[in-house]
Amino acid sequence: MGRDAFAERYHQLAEWPLTVAAGLFLAAYAWPVLQPTMTAGTRHLCTVATATIWVMFAGDYLLRLALSRRRARYMGTHIVDLFVLVLPLLRPLRVLRVVTALTRLNRSAETSLRRHAMVYVVGGVGLLGFTAAVAVLDVERGQPGANIKTFGDAAWWAITTITTVGYGDRYSITSAGRLTGVGLMLGGIALLGVVTAALAAWFVEHIARDERGEADLREQVAELAAEVRALRTELGRREAGG
Repeated sequence: MGRDAFAERYHQLAEWPLTVAAGLFLAAYAWPVLQPTMTAGTRHLCTVATATIWVMFAGDYLLRLALSRRRARYMGTHIVDLFVLVLPLLRPLRVLRVVTALTRLNRSAETSLRRHAMVYVVGGVGLLGFTAAVAVLDVERGQPGANIKTFGDAAWWAITTITTVGYGDRYSITSAGRLTGVGLMLGGIALLGVVTAALAAWFVEHIARDERGEADLREQVAELAAEVRALRTELGRREAGG
């Protein structure tokens, strides 16, 4: 099997397993944050799970990079993945891998996205907001002077941030929390941009399809008119001959 064929086969086979792994990563990451009273054993199990899946994502990135013929271009178009892998000590950034998994899933379902844009908006915004809320709660809770102390506070912060309302009653005070906020802002803008582009493409296709239908109708009418004229001419000849 050639290199290109192997790369294509790997991309097809790894798509869904990596997406499922991303969901498990989010669950293992969020559970200890949402339930700080869990036992030490369960917390350790979640830590091992996130570390194992993170290693899996790192291996996937390196393999895709090795299989790419334009490695510099691949690194440039997957800068978020590289950033998350290079800075594993910034724990909230690791969860951004879930967002990249969502992007991969949406690319493989482009047609479905155009037909169900509202489902994509609700699911994408919900996942992005939940991810950011868990991440900011993880780094803010327990810090001196922090005003994000519960998941409710974090969810409210995520909603006001992603909608660009920004009441200012809940805000991050740590560098990691602010960096999470920047990621949420950029991710929200990118998400809405993808939806807008999909809707615009749908409208363009719909208008083009209507225009093609009108052109076909005009052509059929012209053909029918030509046949009527030919029939009249033939009838005129028969009458003249009779």
